[in-house]
Amino acid sequence: MKALYGACLAGNATEHLWNFTWPAAVATLHQSLLPVALLGFFTKLVVFVTGPLVGNLVSSLPLIPTYRSLTVIQSAAHLVSAAVITHAFTFPRASTAAELLLRPWFAVLVASTAVDSLSRVSLGIIAERDFVVQLAGEGRRIALAQANATLSRVDLICETAGASVFAFLLSKNDPLTCIKLSCLISLSALPVHIFLGGAMNRLADGVFNHSEHRSLHAPSTFDVRRIVVDAVATIRRGWREYISQPVLPASLAYVLVCFNVALAPGALMTTFLIHHGASPLVLGAFGGSSALMGILATFMTPSLVKELGILKAGAAGLLGQSALLGAAVLVYLTGSISRQAALFAFLGLIVVSRLGHMAYSVIGLQVVQTGSPMGKAKLIGATEIAVASLAELGMMAVVVAAKDVSRFGAVAVLSAAAVAAAAWLYCAWLANSAQHMKTLFPS
Repeated sequence: MKALYGACLAGNATEHLWNFTWPAAVATLHQSLLPVALLGFFTKLVVFVTGPLVGNLVSSLPLIPTYRSLTVIQSAAHLVSAAVITHAFTFPRASTAAELLLRPWFAVLVASTAVDSLSRVSLGIIAERDFVVQLAGEGRRIALAQANATLSRVDLICETAGASVFAFLLSKNDPLTCIKLSCLISLSALPVHIFLGGAMNRLADGVFNHSEHRSLHAPSTFDVRRIVVDAVATIRRGWREYISQPVLPASLAYVLVCFNVALAPGALMTTFLIHHGASPLVLGAFGGSSALMGILATFMTPSLVKELGILKAGAAGLLGQSALLGAAVLVYLTGSISRQAALFAFLGLIVVSRLGHMAYSVIGLQVVQTGSPMGKAKLIGATEIAVASLAELGMMAVVVAAKDVSRFGAVAVLSAAAVAAAAWLYCAWLANSAQHMKTLFPS
């Protein structure tokens, strides 16, 4: 298990640093939300369309070689994206956003970003739906909860480190230099990531080698028609299994939370703050403190679960997040964000809301892990990610339509409303299915 945590530490640290640096670089190319929003839109579209296929493919291939290959592909995608963005800075600044989007390098950047996202999704599915569950032991809920919490802490530590390193690099260098250094760090961590993935399997006595026989059943000839038919069948099966899972409302609540693309650390918030004139210190402090709140939530969640039970603890997390984001939107709409005090209050409420967000992320993951049949976990997980990507896709479409930073408030209102809807859906499900859930989640 420690080797898994180490592998996630090596991979997630570089991933979070990259996720801070590329929006900052792209945001400086034009004074608009459109380039970053369109990159996010097409990336989520690819994940939505191919999500179930990815889950099925991961299930049919040897786990360790697949895990290693995906880490290489992700690092290669970072390298291509860095090269493309560096190339983009050699051109004169575009007078309009449309002129920027029609340049050939932007299409290449969309493709490399989509590959990076698919690799990240696949690595997440393998880690959360296979490695953690098998290493914790089937039916060992306490061990699984502890493993999930530790994995979340590792990811949040990486997010804190990524935000801090990004703030330091941006304070000393321009965004273009930052993206080159980020790519160099990603390539340097690759050998460590690959080694720890293999070490985990060796320390677990080769427990993940059991899936290698599945690849032997793959078709020996390349039949395009059969591939298309199988792909459609896999997508249909993924959606069918997802809809029929007994904890569907808990998963849908997570999907609704994913509509919140504005009031959270990410590409859009980074772009908004850069266009708003925020300093590198503010950018780093916001990202780092958000991650620290998430780490705090992973320590608070076990006590919350012990006090309320796992299902009610999930409701508490969602309700807390919804209330704080609602307050943040009120600050944005009623106060002048150009004033430093109002901006800090707005960002502070978002930071504190990460307590509820992370609490539900940990609890919701275990609810879905427990409610999903073992043999279908990766397919259901991949389909859930596809549905979540659809949610983010819809919000990115709204941002694309909004274009201008001055319309960020409307996107923020929709984000807060989605989290409120998630809290309502989860609480309604909890109230109407209390007896049925006792069989899955006994006290």
